[in-house]
Amino acid sequence: MTPELVYILAGGSLLLAVLLPILLRRVAVSAPMVLLGVGALIGLLPAFEGIDVAPIDHRAFTEHLTEFTVLIALMGVGLALDRPLSLLSWQSWRRWGATWRMLGIAMPLAIAGVALLGWSVMGLAPAAAVLLGAALAPTDPVLASDVQVEGPTSLGTGSSEEIDEQDEVRFALTSEAGLNDGLAFPFVYLAILMATLGPVSEWALRWVGWELVGKVVLGTVIGVAVGWVLAKVAFRVRRPSLRLAETGEPLLALAAVLLSYGAAEAIGGYGFLAVFACAMTLRSAERGHDYHVHMHQIIERLERLLTLVVLLLLGVAFTNGMLRNLTWEAVLVAVALVFLVRPLTGLVALWLGKSEDRVGDKSLTSSERLAVSFFGVRGVGSLFYVAYATGQARFGNHELLWATVGFTVMLSVFVHGISASPVMKRLDRSRGVLSR
Repeated sequence: MTPELVYILAGGSLLLAVLLPILLRRVAVSAPMVLLGVGALIGLLPAFEGIDVAPIDHRAFTEHLTEFTVLIALMGVGLALDRPLSLLSWQSWRRWGATWRMLGIAMPLAIAGVALLGWSVMGLAPAAAVLLGAALAPTDPVLASDVQVEGPTSLGTGSSEEIDEQDEVRFALTSEAGLNDGLAFPFVYLAILMATLGPVSEWALRWVGWELVGKVVLGTVIGVAVGWVLAKVAFRVRRPSLRLAETGEPLLALAAVLLSYGAAEAIGGYGFLAVFACAMTLRSAERGHDYHVHMHQIIERLERLLTLVVLLLLGVAFTNGMLRNLTWEAVLVAVALVFLVRPLTGLVALWLGKSEDRVGDKSLTSSERLAVSFFGVRGVGSLFYVAYATGQARFGNHELLWATVGFTVMLSVFVHGISASPVMKRLDRSRGVLSR
């Protein structure tokens, strides 16, 4: 492929990324759907014949690209949320009730369900089946933007906290996407330990004490600490010339991503959780300040660019052999996850606490519970987990793992992309009728 063609494709793709959100605003088609399709068409061009872009053959590149994309998305999600979460306030914790149930009940059930299907239907080894479950269980913060809160707004248009309170569906899906990437990591490590250390008795206590509890606590503490320090720099430093919120410099958000992730990983904590906790801490400082809008905007633009690259490359890979090892059993598992496992586990989790899903005496309606349960979008995070785990241990038939995850992501992008806009608009209209 000539350099001129590379520039043309890159420029055309960037133009597409800029125009798609505007062009698709009124139709039931999402930008990720179009980008995957464009990538698949690019992969069919004669210029790409013989060029290998399959993630399985570029594992390290795939790991780092998807890792950074998820990190940027997590910062954006954390900055978008404005519902306070105080560790010392039980009422504050209750206001996040739907989120905790999706994380503590729905996600482990989904991991177990997919792992069981991977083992019994696809014939995967137990370690590979657990990895498949852990990779496909979390709701993706990158590709789920169509069903998430829009982010902080300027003072003149109302606070995002008001929007959070009005739209429990978007809040639940956004907060779940922000937290479940970090909380899926213990189960990724469970698969790695199963593949490397043999009998459960050799590593069970280590997994519970360190991977499941210790790293979660460390990641959260580091994220809060970094966010607190950066909030002091942005809003409360004594010298006005150093007060970044006054100068409006939004790159602090990117610095927050790198500092919180690097610090957490350096001491062994979960960096994904640290980034989200850092973003939440930053957002809690001077909630009404327009500086949050500026930070969120630059993160959103960077996330859009990274998503463009990932989806185009994934689309090219789809038409260049990534799905070559896909079996009908794997297709069955992917379909079951999207249409049965995720919706059913979500409904179970939300029905268990249906009377406490909102502030006050209002609970999620049946339609809202169904929407939260159904829109568990699979995406970039799933690709990262498989790339990371296969770099740490040897899993049998990893070609089938990659093909299954890739197909599930594609299925989720199209199913959820087509349904997100009409479903969310219907819920919005319903809330408008109820409010009047």
